[in-house]
Amino acid sequence: MTTIIEGNQIDGLAVISALDVNQLDAGQHKFWFRAATNALGQSQHLPVWVFKGEKAGTKIVITAGVHGDEYNGVLAAQAIARELKNKEIAGCITIIPTLNLSGMLNHSRDFFSSDPDVSCGNLNRHFPGNADGNEPQRFLHAIWHNLMKPNAELAIDLHTQTTGTVYPLYAFADFRIADAVNMARLMNPDAILDDPGDPGILETVWNESNIPSITVELGVGRYTDTVMVARAVDGAMNIFKHYNLLDEMPQAITPAIESARVTSLRAIQGGFILPQVSLMQHVETDQLLAVQYDSFGEEVHQYRAPESAVVLSHNVESMRAAGALVIRLIHPQ
Repeated sequence: MTTIIEGNQIDGLAVISALDVNQLDAGQHKFWFRAATNALGQSQHLPVWVFKGEKAGTKIVITAGVHGDEYNGVLAAQAIARELKNKEIAGCITIIPTLNLSGMLNHSRDFFSSDPDVSCGNLNRHFPGNADGNEPQRFLHAIWHNLMKPNAELAIDLHTQTTGTVYPLYAFADFRIADAVNMARLMNPDAILDDPGDPGILETVWNESNIPSITVELGVGRYTDTVMVARAVDGAMNIFKHYNLLDEMPQAITPAIESARVTSLRAIQGGFILPQVSLMQHVETDQLLAVQYDSFGEEVHQYRAPESAVVLSHNVESMRAAGALVIRLIHPQ
C-alpha cells in the first residue's frame, strides 16, 4: 500500500515510506520517498515521479543514479519526466532519478557509509538489499521492497561508463528474456550485450523477479553529454510507444551491434595512456589501440587489438593506474 507519513512534507510534497501506484488517482504525482536514516539519524529522501494514466496498461519503473558519478543517466531520467508532463498515457511510469544520494553528493560511484566496516559501497552489487545487513544493504532493502518491485512490470536502469572512461549508447539485455531484448533494441543503441547478469546487480534482480529489465549506458561518467541524454529520452519514448503507454507510432529500429562477448584491455602498469582509436571504430588484429607513457613522457607500452573487433570503450582520463581499463572491444556476432 502507499504509506504517506502524516504531517510530514518536504517543499510542499508528501513524504512516503511505501508506494503502490494501483492506489493512486490518474495523473502526475511527486513524492519524497523516505529510504533510511544516515549515521546522524537524519532521514534520506529520494525524489519520485509517478505518471499514471486513466487507462490500464503496463507499469514501468525507470531508475538512475545507482552509481553516484553517472550523471547522464540522471539527466536522462529527469528529461523523460519532463517529456511525460501533460501527456496522456495508459498504464503507469514511475521514475526514480537519483538513487545513490550519498555517492552523488561526493561525486563518487560508490555509496558513502559512515560504518568503517563497510568495504564495498557499490550499490549495484547489493540488490535486493538486506533488512539485517550493512548500511547500503538496508538502504536498498527499503527501496527495492517498498518502492521499486511493487510498481514494475518492466524496468529500465540508466547508467554511464565509470569516471575516466566512455561508452557509446550501450544496452545490456538478457537474451533469454524476449521483452528485455525488445526494449534494448527499441532504445536504438549503438551496441547491445547479451548479458545473463551477475548476482546483486539491479538488472539481474529485476529479471530474477520476472520483471524484464535492461541497463542502458550513456557516455562518460561525471561529464554531461546532451546528445546521449537526448538519445536515451528518444529510446525510452520508443519503449513507451511500443508497449502502448503512449498512443503514438514508435520509431524504426536501427540495427545495433549485438554480441555476447567483450574483451577488456587493462593497463599493465601505471602511467599516461593516449587512445589511438575512437568509439565504435572497427579495428583489425594487431592494430594500435593506445600508447602509454611514463612520468618522463617516454613511451613504455603499446596496446594492440588481439583480434578484429569494434571499440566499445576507451579511457578519457590519461593517467591510469595499473589494472585500469584502457580499451574494451566488442565482438559482433
